[in-house]
Amino acid sequence: MQFLKQPVEFKALPDHAALTCAARVNTRELMAFCRAAHDAERRLVALWGSDERDRDAKFGFALHVAFDLAEGLVCLTLPLPTDDPVFPDLSLPFPAAERMQRAARDLVGISPDAGDLRPWLRHDNWPVDYFPLRRDTPDKQFETKNEDYAFVRVEGDGVHEIAVGPIHAGIIEPGHFRFSAMGESVLRLEERLGWKHKGIERRFVGMGLADGAKLAGRVSGDSTVAYAWAYCQAAEAICGAMPPPRAIWLRALLLERERITNHLGDLGYLGNDVALAFGLMQFMRLKEDWIRLSAQLFGHRLMMDRIIPGGVAVDLDAAGAQAINDQCQALEHELRTLKSIYNEHAGLQDRFLTTGRVTPQLAKRLGVIGLIGRASAQWWDLRCNHPCEPYDLLEPKIATERNGDVAARALVRFAEIGESLRLIRKIIVEMPLGIIHSELRSEPDKRGFGWIEAWRGDVLVALETGSDGKIRRCHCHDPSWQNWPALEHAAIDNIVPDFPLINKSFNLSYSGQDL
Repeated sequence: MQFLKQPVEFKALPDHAALTCAARVNTRELMAFCRAAHDAERRLVALWGSDERDRDAKFGFALHVAFDLAEGLVCLTLPLPTDDPVFPDLSLPFPAAERMQRAARDLVGISPDAGDLRPWLRHDNWPVDYFPLRRDTPDKQFETKNEDYAFVRVEGDGVHEIAVGPIHAGIIEPGHFRFSAMGESVLRLEERLGWKHKGIERRFVGMGLADGAKLAGRVSGDSTVAYAWAYCQAAEAICGAMPPPRAIWLRALLLERERITNHLGDLGYLGNDVALAFGLMQFMRLKEDWIRLSAQLFGHRLMMDRIIPGGVAVDLDAAGAQAINDQCQALEHELRTLKSIYNEHAGLQDRFLTTGRVTPQLAKRLGVIGLIGRASAQWWDLRCNHPCEPYDLLEPKIATERNGDVAARALVRFAEIGESLRLIRKIIVEMPLGIIHSELRSEPDKRGFGWIEAWRGDVLVALETGSDGKIRRCHCHDPSWQNWPALEHAAIDNIVPDFPLINKSFNLSYSGQDL
């Protein structure tokens, strides 16, 4: 971890906080750290800004950058001058930083000194000098206007543009995709997202830690367990408390059930996108049975609000444990049959193989993470690389593929369902007895971090309390930020009609990444 010739001083935090160190740095130290982290093939985890003018009149803003190191998570804070809050562009060593920097510019008014300066979340929905996350910014409603966004244009004989969205057929979330194509072959894809921006980070401000947990669980509904757990890790670090052992094991049980829920749905929709309606029907049947048991045992189909600061809100009795074991055995049997059908279906394999490929080299350069990264030979899973309890005892296995195409992403999903079934059985056998919740008392002027491997990839929650013990700043980071740019590359040299299939094989979050 000693990347710098003169290392910055790191502050150790509690073991369960999923954080190795945090430090304040200057510009020179930040850039040296970025270069060293890049050379060591480490990842940028998240980037965000904050308004600190009530604490420091001269350096009234701050840039926060979180990195994954071999030892764990590192968060560096760069103070920025109040009158000119500009920071160095980090997108050259870490391309994933570009959209995060644009979001920080829209929300806080801090800006990179180079790179892409187009708006990302603003969409002309508020004035250019209105920054929602500044402390003196009043709540206002503005008249929305049609945005004149400067898409990158591809020119040449026979090149044409196809505009798709932001409103789509069905009930999927809004996102605009601008294709530059020649015939049906895609030359370039540019995304325009941000319509799902909900103002969640501003809503956190002033909340108590308990209320904040409910909001964190609603950042992205299909990842409610992961966000709630990451938030609770951060809150428990602030309070200097550890939840009871049984509660931690129950959290892992809920997280693995959430992982299986989403993988089952995705495998069904992937079959549907290649006209295999049988696949959709079978996997949706399995998914429905799975979430019905979740509702029966835990009181909610998506298990929302089951993870709370200090532990969990629901226990599991012997009958419930047996029901889960029986369901795991039945699902495992059906999954083997369905995987065999997918592998042997010539039409499906013809559409899956080589479609939407992200090479391992490209995935590494872009910093692709989670399921999508593992399908492109990126050996990264937080449960294995930096396991929190109880994953250090469960010893999960990473599922990877090398081809980085739709077929590889489907195979990773099949493998991860099988591994999650194994983990669930092990959790039920080895889960300790005891209480499931302990009371927490918020501490003023503290920071805490939570870091959990959701089904898409690792979710980060950075939480800070103010002098009154209530939430001063909460930043929730979704792995979709890292992976949306890779989708643009995956579409190149494919035909336009294959894009829905490629997009579904990624299945990234609009609401999670836009907040």
